[in-house]
Amino acid sequence: MKTLYIDEEIKYIGSQLAPHWIYKNFKIQGDAIVAFCGECEVKLTEMVDIEDVINNEPIYSKYMLSFISEQFNTNLTEGVFRQRLLVTCIKEALEERGHQALRYGDDLFVNKKKLSVSIATKSATSILIHTGINILSDGAPIPVSGLKSDLNLDNIDIKDFAQDVMERYSEEIDDIILATTKVRGV
Repeated sequence: MKTLYIDEEIKYIGSQLAPHWIYKNFKIQGDAIVAFCGECEVKLTEMVDIEDVINNEPIYSKYMLSFISEQFNTNLTEGVFRQRLLVTCIKEALEERGHQALRYGDDLFVNKKKLSVSIATKSATSILIHTGINILSDGAPIPVSGLKSDLNLDNIDIKDFAQDVMERYSEEIDDIILATTKVRGV
């Protein structure tokens, strides 16, 4: 799986969770994960999570680290497994830096406040995953935690953290695929 950290700030509005967005914008073809920072504002009209729409819960973060992944030749159930693997990679990267986070499904919590948002969906050609980690917590419509505002990770290099997460995730996916090639059928 290919990885890329995008240095320019991008406001995540939900429309980026689309087939071939990574390929069209960054010329990375095939299975990939990219990360970038910026404001996050997903209005109900752009929401993929029907439960959030029904509950009238738009997403907002003043400053978020976003991961977008597109993966081909897989179904939605496997896509949700892969989404949760990504969230687990984020949790492990935080823990190795001395910070505890609780994972419930595809969400991470710190101090009983939501640190992340995440969704997996299926397009006609691929599965798409967005996972966002709050960097700042002020201005959110619900109580949230942030890497810098609540975990006091002022010394954390967000780019290094993002690259670490993407490397872990890419290695896990590649290793899973490789593991399927070393066994014989019974």
